[in-house]
Amino acid sequence: MIVAAAQFPSASRDIEGNAARMATLLAEAAGRGAELVVFAELALTNYELDAIAAAPERYALAPDDPRLAPVRDACRTAGVAAVVNGPGRGPAGTADGMTIASFVYGPDGALLTRYDKHHLYGRENGLFTAGTDAGGRFTFRGLKFALATCYDNAFPEVAEQAAADGCQVYLASSFHDSVERTEQYAAKARDTGLDVLLANGVGPGSESVACGYSGIWAADGTGLARLADEAGPAVAEVGRAAGHVAAGAEGIRERVNDR
Repeated sequence: MIVAAAQFPSASRDIEGNAARMATLLAEAAGRGAELVVFAELALTNYELDAIAAAPERYALAPDDPRLAPVRDACRTAGVAAVVNGPGRGPAGTADGMTIASFVYGPDGALLTRYDKHHLYGRENGLFTAGTDAGGRFTFRGLKFALATCYDNAFPEVAEQAAADGCQVYLASSFHDSVERTEQYAAKARDTGLDVLLANGVGPGSESVACGYSGIWAADGTGLARLADEAGPAVAEVGRAAGHVAAGAEGIRERVNDR
């Protein structure tokens, strides 16, 4: 299967604008053969803790929020799945118990699964509620995927458990502020035997400036695709180690990121 890690500088507090930008990147990635596209942590609002804390009812999202319609429509139009991350509404659709949520939409625009960040970092602890399900698993096109969000990746047991659960691909949505932090994902792939994708933020947030450098690594740690700090999708094939070869994907390693 061909997947994409998409990064762009999220506009502060502009859910509608960021969803529209995601829709454009979904179409671009699908045009390059991607069947699944992953975005960075809090890409729907940007990593703006002060703004979210000041108006949680405004920024907390449910999967069917009308402001996310451009993403769902783009999935249907392009026939691609998407992992989008933002503040997630808590129980009964309220901002109480708000989480840092990844919504996974299928090619029909319907919700495949939701994952709530399990390990909160710093000031996130005073604003969000940690997810109670540390799983974050879904199966798509014959591959089993694991989801993780930023600080989750600091705990080796998260990826180790994904491998033990039979996952083949590990998807991380993050907001890292240094290139060195993005380098951990190659080692994570080598250590676990998982293909690993990182979708990282780009540009300033309330706590730091995200550096970009999203990428995709094979299960042996080999880099398959990498961006610097530019906007766009990094595209590569995953699942070869599991015997899953995307149709028409021969030579993808030579074509990847040939923009």
